[in-house]
Amino acid sequence: MEKTIFKMILIISACFFAANAKAGGITMTKTAIFAGGCFWCMEGPFEAEKGVIEVKAGYTGGKTKNPSYEDVSSGMTGHVEAIQVVYDPAVVSYERLLEIFWRQIDPTDSGGQFADRGTQYYTGIFYADEEQKKAAERSKKEMGSSGMFDKPIVTQIRKAADFYEAEAYHQDYYKKNSFQYMLYKKGSGREEFLKETWGKTREKSLRKKLTPLQYQVTQEEGTEPAFHNEYWDNHREGIYVDIVSGEALFLSTDKFDSGTGWPSFTKPIAKDSVVERKDSSLFMARIEVKSRNAKSHLGHVFNDGPKPTGLRYCMNSASLRFIPKEDMEKEGYKEYLTLFERDN
Repeated sequence: MEKTIFKMILIISACFFAANAKAGGITMTKTAIFAGGCFWCMEGPFEAEKGVIEVKAGYTGGKTKNPSYEDVSSGMTGHVEAIQVVYDPAVVSYERLLEIFWRQIDPTDSGGQFADRGTQYYTGIFYADEEQKKAAERSKKEMGSSGMFDKPIVTQIRKAADFYEAEAYHQDYYKKNSFQYMLYKKGSGREEFLKETWGKTREKSLRKKLTPLQYQVTQEEGTEPAFHNEYWDNHREGIYVDIVSGEALFLSTDKFDSGTGWPSFTKPIAKDSVVERKDSSLFMARIEVKSRNAKSHLGHVFNDGPKPTGLRYCMNSASLRFIPKEDMEKEGYKEYLTLFERDN
């Protein structure tokens, strides 16, 4: 009898906790760990993101317990300089954190980062669970096929190990010693690399990778002709991905004939697969749709779609690449095959 009562108390407590968490009474946080070379340069971009609760500089990946900065700097501990990000997944997704991470580093550098050389400055993503692992692997693949870099992506994806906080002197160094920090960031070559990579170099690589129409649509917010595009009348089973980065966007099971002459969908493959923003161009009030990672212009979303969503994601074929269902596994989209089983 006592055991039964005890079990009931546990069940009620669990339900109460879950209800409060869902209602907003408790913030359910998660943790992400990234290594991007000097940890001074990694804290700021994450702390500026809404939904990030705390960022700590530290050491991880090695076998030495409670290492000091001097220990890690020797390159003999196996540890790398890293940051631990505590975030609210209801506000910011892990995929968004990955996007921030890639934009702070040179993922093709196998000897360190910028002026900092040695294994202690290797780049890495340390996953906490299978969900993070899959997201990290997918983002690395997307980065590799984005056309951003001519060399292979060497950033490691590893299982999270013990994380040791760095000394107080290193926490929020970019804020406490802003002048010295800016001198270091500029002098190390990181600042110039990031500006160049996400500016002119990206434009040049994309112009090589994309057709003129694909570039005009994805990068200049153009619109392709209705009824004269690749996928408006495509009825095959499969997945539609970003032409630039390869990130998964839409499933064929959510595609419908809107009569507009453009491929239309009732919803994206996941809520955070796309970014929506107000668009007042052409003297109209519309909602533009972009891919989350590559920021490719995809099209617009309207409130005149069929049930159950009532939405019409009107996309440009030039922004998309279609992968037939039978090719999804070999193309690296195996995890999305279960979504077809769900819909059936």
